[in-house]
Amino acid sequence: MGTNKFLSLQEYDYNLPKQLIAQSPSEPRDHSKLLVFHIDKGLLEDRHFYDLPHYLTKGDVLVFNDTRVMPARLFGKTDKGSKVELLLLKQIHEDTWRALVKPGYKMRKGAQFFIGNNELTCKVDSVEDEGTRVVVIPKELNLMEEGVIPVPPYITQTLNDPERYQTIYSSVPKSVAAPTAGLHFTDQLMGDLRKIGVEIIFATLDIGWGTFRPISADNIHDHKMDSEEFLLLESAAKTINKAKAEGRRVISVGTTCVRLLESNIKENRGASNYIIGHGSGSTNLFITPGHQFKIIDGLVSNFHLPKSTLLLLVSALIGKENLFKTYNHAVDNGYRFYSFGDAMLMI
Repeated sequence: MGTNKFLSLQEYDYNLPKQLIAQSPSEPRDHSKLLVFHIDKGLLEDRHFYDLPHYLTKGDVLVFNDTRVMPARLFGKTDKGSKVELLLLKQIHEDTWRALVKPGYKMRKGAQFFIGNNELTCKVDSVEDEGTRVVVIPKELNLMEEGVIPVPPYITQTLNDPERYQTIYSSVPKSVAAPTAGLHFTDQLMGDLRKIGVEIIFATLDIGWGTFRPISADNIHDHKMDSEEFLLLESAAKTINKAKAEGRRVISVGTTCVRLLESNIKENRGASNYIIGHGSGSTNLFITPGHQFKIIDGLVSNFHLPKSTLLLLVSALIGKENLFKTYNHAVDNGYRFYSFGDAMLMI
């Protein structure tokens, strides 16, 4: 949606040496590096993820996205034997999906191809403005058998264990990408956090095209987020609201939880006392610099791609100057970036 404001996307670019793009996850999960940034003081600390309990205290609330990545990548062939690749983004009806399809120039409206040992005939029903396709796929498709877990294109090494692209607490598979900040947590670490009195709660936001679609407009405010579905249980909302009322910190594990929490405000009990609602819904909230955060007090996050919606969210939380201060520090000190990379705690 257009606006009179102008904020150039080019201001949120940075150079990243290719060797810092993580190709495999840390082993164990919590042995990744952790860059701790104290927002008020502007101080940086180089730690490891297993040090996280040192920075949290009794009464803190950690909110996790428990979505699970579905095997959303499918491979097929045309009647002439040409390869076709799909990334299913969202199920529209029982036999209809929104998808990214390659090669796009061949997959025009009406194009047919076959999947499942050439047993299932699929058809491109329409081509959308963003280049996505609405594809008719027979409901007989067994996605769990035919599909594979989609990892981002910048990960070029084969992922030997698909579970490493899932969080240990993941639940219903409806996402096309992992909530990567959660990949660092182990059972031991979560147990340690509970022992010191940190409250752990789960919410669900199904990650789709909205989270990782590139921004094409130079004016950031012209970008429109795609809607993504979420679920926040009443018990989780009560825990968050109680913490906020008592002045305790609510810390989001990942940017997807931030968008869920910040878009689900039910009422305002005063200048700075907000109440979060519960239930299911959808959000297309695009958090950009200038956003006034109402629920979260801190964030655990990986290091994000240049000029991405996720990078802008981090900038909104800590400020543009601090964003590049932390990212430059991470580059200079050999932190690993993106989905399988290291993490940052902003408190």
